[in-house]
Amino acid sequence: MSVVNDYVNAIVRRRREPMEPFGFEPDWADKPRRHKVYPGAVRFPLPDGRCGEGAALDTGLRPAPAGGRFTLDTLAGMLRDSYGLLGRRLGVQANNDEEMLPRYRSAVWWRGTASGGGMYPAEIYWVCGPRGPMVPGVYYYSTPHHAMQRLLAGDVVDQVRATLGDDGAAGSTDQFLLVSLKFWKNAFKYNSFCYHVVTMDVGTLLGTWQMWSRAHGLALRPMLHFDEPALNRLLALQTRAESVFAVVPLPWTEPGTPGKPDAAPARQARVTLQENERSRRVIRFPLVEEVHAEIVADHRPRPTAEELALAAAVIPPYGNGGRGHESGRGLDGDSGRLVLPPAEPLKATVPASLRARRSSFGRFSGHRPLTQAELSAVLAAGTAGGRLVSDVKDGDGGPALTRLVVFTNHVGGMPRGGYAYDPARNELGVVSPGDAAQFLQHNYFLPNYNLEQAAAALVVLARPEAALEAAGPRGYRYVNAEVGAVAQAVYTACAALGIGCGAALGFDNVSYAERLGLEGTGEWPLLLLMIGNERPGEPNIDHRIG
Repeated sequence: MSVVNDYVNAIVRRRREPMEPFGFEPDWADKPRRHKVYPGAVRFPLPDGRCGEGAALDTGLRPAPAGGRFTLDTLAGMLRDSYGLLGRRLGVQANNDEEMLPRYRSAVWWRGTASGGGMYPAEIYWVCGPRGPMVPGVYYYSTPHHAMQRLLAGDVVDQVRATLGDDGAAGSTDQFLLVSLKFWKNAFKYNSFCYHVVTMDVGTLLGTWQMWSRAHGLALRPMLHFDEPALNRLLALQTRAESVFAVVPLPWTEPGTPGKPDAAPARQARVTLQENERSRRVIRFPLVEEVHAEIVADHRPRPTAEELALAAAVIPPYGNGGRGHESGRGLDGDSGRLVLPPAEPLKATVPASLRARRSSFGRFSGHRPLTQAELSAVLAAGTAGGRLVSDVKDGDGGPALTRLVVFTNHVGGMPRGGYAYDPARNELGVVSPGDAAQFLQHNYFLPNYNLEQAAAALVVLARPEAALEAAGPRGYRYVNAEVGAVAQAVYTACAALGIGCGAALGFDNVSYAERLGLEGTGEWPLLLLMIGNERPGEPNIDHRIG
């Protein structure tokens, strides 16, 4: 029996069979900080990050040629545009915290990368080696200050490389970004559901870095399979509470030899500074810890892309007598398929698109339909952005672990219904004919969206149990990382097009699976992405930093 497998099944059935702890209520007065605080750590301001806007989002969504190198300016730019604070949210919207937003203590500061529930549990550390621009050591990226805080002085590059196994790319640089997840920053609100949310947050961040680096002529290959406990010891993290989920080797310019620390640390050096936790009471959720422990304890070799292909998403042959045949008359003869027009170009740059990204929260309006070219652009962007290049994928981010279906409400010239997206043909195949507006709203848990007013609702499908069979417990993370990357690409594409977007995990997965005819396929709907035009003239204060 697998704890992770049981957890996945509990997640997708939680609307019908509630998960423990039952009746849990967050203690909002004792919530954790949105940003870590390391008292006594020396802070070094980063460059302002304005290293050039780079190429258009269309370029950022395509694989980039290798050869570009990071500098301190480009690193600062990528960090600021992805996870640094970019401005304050004060617009009128449908969330129940709206009356708190004008108060400074409750202010919401937005970032370029989306996060489940707006919790931002990812933490970013920089291991700088001797060829870097600063004294070798371990640094923490302080997001509110856009600065690095030094946690350890000394060359620990060999320690990091030793955790990565026999991956050759890790030996070509001595600069690494480590991405950890602090569970409590999400669990205080979502309790046992938190692991499902935060593993998608890794994908949103890596997805942002992928499109940003490509737009600036750089190529990244994050690593998702490594010795987590060893890196946690280096960073002084308690594995049950926070763990490193991704290591990103940075191709780096070699500007010369930087200064050296006065004394080299011991061979197995580790950070000794501890963060200051705001919450007086940190609650442990056994299910989160058990799932995480099973994944960390799995020591099987890194899976190859070929092995992971056993969990690849498969697009069924809609039309030609298949499920969509009878309902699709008039779309394309009797084929049940609709050929989309070429995608609307995404001409805005990646940084500009990230700075414009936000959640719609009830602002959708069907007064102006989405064009088919805009829908085509969003579907293509979500598919391309979700192909995360990593140590378990090939150079183009394959195999694809996710695919998209879309329910249409207000798309010009397109009948309402549910369609499967075929990216290779840029076609839609009918899978659920007829108006689905009541179904969409009935199976959404929260009051902050009117799904009928969204032009379309994209559903991200994946086969998590097949991923567990192909890659072991870590396969669950690989799937959720790709789901998160899809979400970030869709958000960013919508910002580039000037249309609204919102993401939701609060829906009945089983009902969606039944509606889409997924029984027996192993596929599950894991994320809902709503897109469309918004009501004009909504009150808003555009409070941007810099």
